[in-house]
Amino acid sequence: MKLAILSATIGAACAFSPSVTSSTSTASSHLRMSTESTDETVPATPLETSSEEAIPEVQDATPAGVAIGSLSWFPDESKPCYGLPGASAPLGFFDPLGFTKDMELLGVKRFREAEIMHGRVAMMATLGYLISESTPTITYGMNVHHTIANNQIPEVPGTVLFPFFLAINICEALRASKGWVEPGLGPLFTLRESYYPGDLGFDPLGLRPTNMKDFDNMQTKELNNGRLAMLAAAGMCVQEQINGKGILENLGF
Repeated sequence: MKLAILSATIGAACAFSPSVTSSTSTASSHLRMSTESTDETVPATPLETSSEEAIPEVQDATPAGVAIGSLSWFPDESKPCYGLPGASAPLGFFDPLGFTKDMELLGVKRFREAEIMHGRVAMMATLGYLISESTPTITYGMNVHHTIANNQIPEVPGTVLFPFFLAINICEALRASKGWVEPGLGPLFTLRESYYPGDLGFDPLGLRPTNMKDFDNMQTKELNNGRLAMLAAAGMCVQEQINGKGILENLGF
């Protein structure tokens, strides 16, 4: 009887005691839940990676600088002609026909290349008109009263013209190879992206400024002198065709 009562008492007590199996199961459940919850937080890593990968895209959107010797020029889409120099008072930026309106960067650079190169040729032509007509030359010797400049080429011997034109061709070939994309490697009549219009690396006297502000000022002066020279050379050519007189002769010298 006592044994039966003791057994019943122990059984009743065991009913209220924590079960090792349930505890283990609960712990296992907690561990499983924590593992699952940990696994659920893992996908957050790709989100961080994707946000980090988006950073270079923003950096790539910044226009690349163009080297000008030791200087660098950065195109600015908010300014006319992407910020290229050449606008000066009183007209400022002068494009009444809108040639550069909504034009892409390479197109604007090609227009500027044409302008600055024609300006340089016109400056040499203006001096050429005066020197070839009014000073001793290889062809005419010390006689300064000779043919007007417009009619001199047919009178110049081929032995003088050949090296002259050969030198021009060599200079043009070097200029094209530096600034222009080779035919077959890209669209025709396209400047290199790393090329700054007019920058041929020719500065034997070291006159190029060391900061962009002074460089822009110097190039604006060059452009303005070139623009004036283009008008002057055209005027000299027309004047000689009209009256057949040399430039200084027409002025009374």
